[in-house]
Amino acid sequence: MISTWPLLFSLVLGYGVRIVHTYPHDRSSFTQGLEYHDGLLYEGTGLKGQSKLRVEKLETGEVVRQVDVPAEYFGEGITVFGKRIFQLTWQTQVGFVYSRATFQALRRFHYSGEGWGLANDGKQVYMSDGTAQIRCLDPVSLRELRRITVHDGSKAIVMLNELECVGGEIYANVWQTNRIVRFRPSDGAVTGWIDASGLLTAEDQHEPVDLLNGIAYDAAGKRLFVTGKLWPKLFEVQLVGR
Repeated sequence: MISTWPLLFSLVLGYGVRIVHTYPHDRSSFTQGLEYHDGLLYEGTGLKGQSKLRVEKLETGEVVRQVDVPAEYFGEGITVFGKRIFQLTWQTQVGFVYSRATFQALRRFHYSGEGWGLANDGKQVYMSDGTAQIRCLDPVSLRELRRITVHDGSKAIVMLNELECVGGEIYANVWQTNRIVRFRPSDGAVTGWIDASGLLTAEDQHEPVDLLNGIAYDAAGKRLFVTGKLWPKLFEVQLVGR
């Protein structure tokens, strides 16, 4: 049986981060999902009545296209899959499918429990729900195919939030922390921990800044980006071994 008690020690690799470049980020964005594609940044935001799906220019933060999520929904994670964008909502068990080109809503899909984070590896969609489990979804029907439990040894890692597929692994924000966990999608085994503390300066940390949430990866340029809920900045970072 896998324990869900807090992790006391780990035999996997630990990393810190070094800032490579700093970009502007909309301080009003309660970031729930983040992805980078073809030079643009796709972002899903939360809070009822304020949730959005948008695409913006990385270098300037300029919004290229945006659509509001219906006010009764609390927007959550997003992922771009081919010509479509998928977006979760938190506790309403409803997800949205949009046209990537126009942001037109194409249909809705349903799931049990809560919706937190989404990512895909080009073949399969991965979904987090705030537990240690990751749901693997069919990208056409969005039906659940299987689940994996993320674990570091015998310790299950709970509160998995925003997801990103990076080089054959999945990275996940751990909610209420500034840590990112790396794990294998095949079996959920943790391969590393990233401590992303200290990215914001003291001047940036005034209210209502929230915790780290948002991971995007530029596969072609091998660039990793992170930000947080209501953060005024987005960072390109490089991992530093510890």
